[in-house]
Amino acid sequence: MQKPPTSPNDPHGPDWERATLRELLLEQVREQRNARRWGTAFRLLIVAYLFAVLFYARPQGFTWPGAMAQPHTALVEVQGVIAPEFDANADSVVTGLRAAFEDKNTRGVIIRINSPGGSPVQSGYINDEIMRLRDKYPDIPVYAVISDICASGGYYIAAAADQIWADKASIVGSIGVRMDGFGFVDAIGKLGVERRLHTAGENKAFLDPFLPQNPAEVSHVDGLLDSIHQQFINTVKRGRGERLKDDPRLFTGLFWTGEQSLELGLIDGLGSASHVARELVGAEEIVDFTPRRTLFEELGVGLGTAALQLLQPGIRLR
Repeated sequence: MQKPPTSPNDPHGPDWERATLRELLLEQVREQRNARRWGTAFRLLIVAYLFAVLFYARPQGFTWPGAMAQPHTALVEVQGVIAPEFDANADSVVTGLRAAFEDKNTRGVIIRINSPGGSPVQSGYINDEIMRLRDKYPDIPVYAVISDICASGGYYIAAAADQIWADKASIVGSIGVRMDGFGFVDAIGKLGVERRLHTAGENKAFLDPFLPQNPAEVSHVDGLLDSIHQQFINTVKRGRGERLKDDPRLFTGLFWTGEQSLELGLIDGLGSASHVARELVGAEEIVDFTPRRTLFEELGVGLGTAALQLLQPGIRLR
């Protein structure tokens, strides 16, 4: 009697191994196709996400210099710590100021400041450039407008403007100089750390944080700070002139509200950037000339930079 033909999938048939292998290969092909589809979809989603980030991270309200073909008020922002590695560095701010003054449709320049201060050198560069541009373009008034805070190096910059305006609750002043660091003398002793320092030059280990403070070194630093402080005072007096009240607290490092600052002669009035543009400059349209970092430049700025700057000894108008 003849046996009925067996199915290829019959586990007892002679071809079941081949059939099983075929099914496995087909399933692997199907999985690879699905993986490619999902991979393509995932890549498309990443591209769409990056485009969305680039779109929403673009500077809001920014108009390229020269794009406004009608009279306007130029705006340059000084935002954050004034230092080379931050947005409010002298090169960036000066670049924006020059573009603002050179635009033929600029009727006035507003420097909007929201800064706790920073480097006296960077602040001095900006102050000097404002004074130079004022001399070069005498028909273009310059106004400093304070938002939340304009302290120390921020006020060093503001003092170069024709007028300073602020909100009644703004923080203004802190005309002083500081140099700070840390001392680890007792810490390394408790940790059993042996300090090994080799120098050529008796002052090369000046203010070493692992050594006790040297009175002669402290005296030298005090002299430096006093000298820079006097430069700061002279700059403020040059900019504000007789508008400053004769108050012994002005140059002690204290700070005040906008209302109090008005009484002390540190500012000229209370108002926002739009108020100044509309009522003083007479050109209500504001064009932002502040140079901006691209998104990739922002991503390239390391988060550790600020922490390192805070740990490093340095003279600051803060």
